[in-house]
Amino acid sequence: MSTLDYEIVDVFTDRPFAGNPLAVVFDAHGLATDQLQALALEFNLSETVFVLPPTRTDATYRVRIFTPAAELPFAGHPSVGAAVTASRRGLFATGSVRQECGAGVLPIEVDATGATLTGGTPTLGPELDPGPLLELVGLTAVDRAGPAPRVAGCGLEFPYLPVYRDAVPRAQLNPGAAQRYGVEHVAVFSWDAESRTAHTRVFVPGLGGPEDPATGSAALGLGVWLVASGLLPGAGRTGYAVRQGSEINRPSALTCTVTAADGAALGATVTGRVVPVARGEIVIPPFVG
Repeated sequence: MSTLDYEIVDVFTDRPFAGNPLAVVFDAHGLATDQLQALALEFNLSETVFVLPPTRTDATYRVRIFTPAAELPFAGHPSVGAAVTASRRGLFATGSVRQECGAGVLPIEVDATGATLTGGTPTLGPELDPGPLLELVGLTAVDRAGPAPRVAGCGLEFPYLPVYRDAVPRAQLNPGAAQRYGVEHVAVFSWDAESRTAHTRVFVPGLGGPEDPATGSAALGLGVWLVASGLLPGAGRTGYAVRQGSEINRPSALTCTVTAADGAALGATVTGRVVPVARGEIVIPPFVG
């Protein structure tokens, strides 16, 4: 019976059993997409990442990222977790590497404890009606704070809904509203301007789980939103922090930067630590064709 090596790591934390758990699977380059999806469903974590040989000469390695329900072109905690875990296994040295994924080839700086991921090209959508988003997370108009919600991203887009600090722990996913409005994920957060820290929750009803403990892609896109909304400088490089996961007993810490010019974000980074938790072998599922 053929098997694949895997490791479980916790990402965006300095201790085990916090942060966002991730399955990192190796040597799956001969498997079909249905088999990779079956493995992701078996692990049943927010994401499973497969480390593969690159198909481009400018990449160090390639990843494919799956939730239990679907493949993603890009995600933050799988990118950080895969880079650190693959380096620890000797696939490449620490330092500058380039990850090929569905969003392109992204630079990552890897060290012994974690990694810094540079997101893809920033994108920004128009202002959104806050009503459906508030309904989706079980809040009302009195909870809303700050500038208008809008979609932003750096490889994977999210709608961002700013609320008052006391509203964040009260947020609760309304699956019926998510289905009715066709929303697969939403980031609800409060912003502390003095410390430049966001207290964030990311609900992911369309991606196989109700809430994500730590979302690197959402942390990247938040920088784009913050610059566009005038809450971070529109020129130069600025640091900010994201705290996430405490409401579901997976506290996570994400350290970020955003670079801007003329009032628009040019790029963003997210940094996090990676803690090993488990390793083993998993049986290769049968091909479904």
